Amino acid sequence: MLLQAGCHFGHLRRKWNPAMAPYIYCERNGIHIIDLHKTVGMIDEAAEALKQIAKSGKKILFVATKKQTKDVIATKATGVNMPYVIERWPGGMLTNFPTIRKAVKKMANIDKLMNDGTYSNLSKRELLQISRQRAKLEKNLGSIADLTRLPSALFVVDVMKEAIAVKEANRLGIPVFGIVDTNSDPKNVDFVIPANDDAKDSVETILNACCAAIAEGLEERKAEKADETAAAAQADEAAEGKRRGGRKTRKDAPKAEEEVVAEAAAETAEETPAEA
Repeated sequence: MLLQAGCHFGHLRRKWNPAMAPYIYCERNGIHIIDLHKTVGMIDEAAEALKQIAKSGKKILFVATKKQTKDVIATKATGVNMPYVIERWPGGMLTNFPTIRKAVKKMANIDKLMNDGTYSNLSKRELLQISRQRAKLEKNLGSIADLTRLPSALFVVDVMKEAIAVKEANRLGIPVFGIVDTNSDPKNVDFVIPANDDAKDSVETILNACCAAIAEGLEERKAEKADETAAAAQADEAAEGKRRGGRKTRKDAPKAEEEVVAEAAAETAEETPAEA
């Protein structure tokens, strides 16, 4: 599948980064060929790590601002309910996260004021300015509206183009998963996936494997939650049963005492005529 998708095609030899030498198989017609055996192993390793992150209920931020990969990232990330950035990377998005959250809240406030009729008395020009501001915020930050805290991992397509995002993640100690081509430096990437990062088919094939692992992790989390809920319900039922049993015993106790007293009175009544 990787071979058919063209994942093995690297860059021209004159553009290569020597740090990628361990992942290069050979050179053909001046183009470096990536060793797909290593790519498969790296994808499996990255997929397992992503699965564990998703299983723990944490978010993974997908980043790809290349024109040819935008649609693929948007579709795959939406499919597993993860945030993504496909437009310009807003500088300081991770290192200055509170400011980004303020911009997202501003977008939500504009929506609220538009819906409740607060903006109905504004002039056409003012309304147009607000609409343009809202559209700009939606374009850049709409896909991370649900990201209320820093992501637990970053998945990057082309670490060379998204160098700022990678640096911010490294500064905050956030693990980076990256599709790294032969012209890029893999030293700042925690989980390197050596492959062609320009071809749409190549990126899509790798994302299919990674997103499948994420979906599996989410399903396992859901199953664990269901088991915990069922166990809690059983524990509640058992506790309720014990409480009911205790109440029954306490109610039965006075009746037993009454029966003893009645039996004693009957015995006394039988003995009294005999004595007389």
